[in-house]
Order: sequence, then structure tokens, then C-alpha cells
Amino acid sequence: MSRGSGKGLSLKDKLDGNELDLSLCDLNEVPVRELAALPKATVLDLSCNNLISLPSDFCSLMHLVKLDLSKNRLQQLPLDFGRLVNLQHLDLLNNRLVTLPVSFAQLKNLKWLDLKDNPLDPVLAKVAGDCLDENQCKQAAVKVLQHMKAIQSEQDRQRQRKLQAEREMEKRREAEQRAKEAQERELRKREKAEEKERRRREYDAQKAAKQEMEKKTKKEAVHTRKPASSSRPPQPPRHKPSWSRSVLRVLLFVLFCILCTLAACKLTELQHQPLCVSVNTLYEDVVAALQNHKTLQNMLQHNSQQ
Repeated sequence: MSRGSGKGLSLKDKLDGNELDLSLCDLNEVPVRELAALPKATVLDLSCNNLISLPSDFCSLMHLVKLDLSKNRLQQLPLDFGRLVNLQHLDLLNNRLVTLPVSFAQLKNLKWLDLKDNPLDPVLAKVAGDCLDENQCKQAAVKVLQHMKAIQSEQDRQRQRKLQAEREMEKRREAEQRAKEAQERELRKREKAEEKERRRREYDAQKAAKQEMEKKTKKEAVHTRKPASSSRPPQPPRHKPSWSRSVLRVLLFVLFCILCTLAACKLTELQHQPLCVSVNTLYEDVVAALQNHKTLQNMLQHNSQQ
């Protein structure tokens, strides 16, 4: 391990029991892979190097019990630094830390902590206090853990409140969506009912108009038939045939028969028959009588004129 990158140096040569001293090696980065291969190295000294940050996989070194990162240029610790749950002793003296990650509260086994000579947040600096002796460093570990737990609890509460607010917001959105959908359904239902009522009114109106037209047509037909019947000339009353008309018919029939007989006796060969001789004689007598009657009338008329 070279002095700049850490490669080429055998860590086993640096391992003394459970202690691995990598201080004053001018390291710019931590050889995490090589350290992970030495789970026996529970005490790690990385002080007095040029470390600006720790890689995120550094937190996989969960076998560490004591860690010295003092006198580097660390500006922040990894967010999941709390994964180093077996850590009991942590030295962060003389770095450039302002805050600690919230996961720091998970270092439940931490017994000793030094945060001196860091540009800490005023609240965190007051909580940490001075680490001038063993007792103060132990108190710093307890107080910082309590402080970070409080921050973690507050963040959890904020997260819960935010989550609750998001849930309530989601419920409110769902309720509003349901209300909107219900309102839209009610609107569609009302529009459908109104459309149905409109069609029903149109149907009733058409039916009423049709009935009115039929009544008007019937009325016009009645008015048209009445003048036609009234314009007919009055029919003369029919009289039942009387007995005089029957007698007249009989006489006309008899006269017709006589004329037919007379014609047959005068014009046909039947004139020499005895019946026709009698008929002709009777005819001549009647004609002679009529002539005598006419002569008498003329005489009477002449006398009356004188």
C-alpha cells in the first residue's frame, strides 16, 4: 500500500493482536476491502491522515469496537454510520465536522466520545461539552447519544406526521374523487331523468296533437256530410197504391186486350171466324153510336150558339 492510496501495504504486517495502526500513513482513502478481510482488527487507528470523507461501505466494518479518526479533514460521516453497532470508543478530535448523521443514535454501545476542535453546530457543541478527561468523554458519549436519539425521535415523529398528512391527503383526495364521481353520477342520472321526462312530454304532446287532429278531421267530415244531406230536394211522400189505380190498371189491360182482339179480327184471316164476326159487328155498332153521339153534340152546340 502506497502512502497516497493505501495500495501495496500489507495490513497484516500492521496488525498487532486485535489492534491495527494505520496512523500517519498519509492516507487519502480508507482501504475498506482489506480491513473487511481482517475481522480480528477490532481496534483501528486512522488518525493523522488526509481523510476528507469515509466511503459508504466503511459502515460494513461492524466488527470495530474502537475507532480513532482524529486529526483528519473529515467534513461529514456516512449517513448509515450507525451500522457500527459494536463501536464503544470513538475519537473524532480535530476534524471539520459540523453535524452528525441521525443514525449516530443507533450506536447503543458507545461509551467514549471526543468531538473537540470541530466546527460543531452550537447545540451539538453544547451537548458534547469538553472531553478533557475520561469522565467528560464518557459523559459526552451519553449526552450526544441522547441528543441524537431525541433528534431521531423528532425526525421519526415528523416523518410519521408527514406520512400521516400524506395519508390524510390521499384519503381526502380519494374522498374528493369519490364525491366528484358521485356528483358526476348524480348529474348523469339527473340529466338522464330530464332527457327521459323531455321525451315523455314530447310523446304526450305528439299524442295529444294526433288526437286533436283526428278530432278535427272527424268534425270536418261531419260538417261536410251535413250540407250534402240538407241540399237534397225533399222527396215526395210515397203513397200506397189505392184501389182506383188498381181498377184503372185492370181497365187499361181489358182495353188493351180488346184492341188486340179487334186488330186480330180486322187485319188477319180470323175475321171470318164467328167470334171475329161478332167482334167486328160490335165494333161497327160502337163506332156508329159514337158518331151519332158526336153529331148530337154538334147540334146541341150549334143550337146553344144561336
